[in-house]
Amino acid sequence: MAYRETDLVRSRKQARRERLLLAVWSLVAERGFASVRVSDVAKRAGMATGTVYRYFPSREALFVAVFERATEVEVEQVRQALAGNERPVARRVEQALKTFARRALRAPVMAWSLIAEPVAPQVEQARLDYRGSYARLFRAAIEEGMHHGEFPRQRADLAANAVVGALAEALAGPLAPRRDSQIGPEDSETMIDNLVGFCLGGLTGPARSKP
Repeated sequence: MAYRETDLVRSRKQARRERLLLAVWSLVAERGFASVRVSDVAKRAGMATGTVYRYFPSREALFVAVFERATEVEVEQVRQALAGNERPVARRVEQALKTFARRALRAPVMAWSLIAEPVAPQVEQARLDYRGSYARLFRAAIEEGMHHGEFPRQRADLAANAVVGALAEALAGPLAPRRDSQIGPEDSETMIDNLVGFCLGGLTGPARSKP
């Protein structure tokens, strides 16, 4: 007779898996992906190292799962900022850009890990997939802005990719784990205003190509 897991066994497995993901999340938030070892994760989660591999076949698979979880949280924040039609589209785009940048600067180690830290190919692919998620959100907003006459006619897909790329590249320097790259809290809002102004200027200025 084939063995069938009980609800209790499945629940315990899910709880252990969740504990592992939370352990990795906290470690990455402290020091980035590169410095985290499976033994560190096991110790933080209160498990044996071998137990980790019962839930994730490799260190990279564990990192991908945590990367996806953490990025989903950030994508949802941008989605909420862009939601609703009671405000002008440009205002919502501005709020989404500021939300992304402020959250990144408040948690620089995690943000650096998600945005720019050199990672294994599997994690890099997840990074590209999630950049696509951001781009799709901004593309929909740009198309709505064009429909309402707030933005000039343009290639919404290219503009969205440009906005996401500008965010990532502009924040990579300040987020990088080098003492001379850090910015103080008094300068962060000025930097965010400049970055947001640049992105909005690109979206609201004269169109350079037809959609």
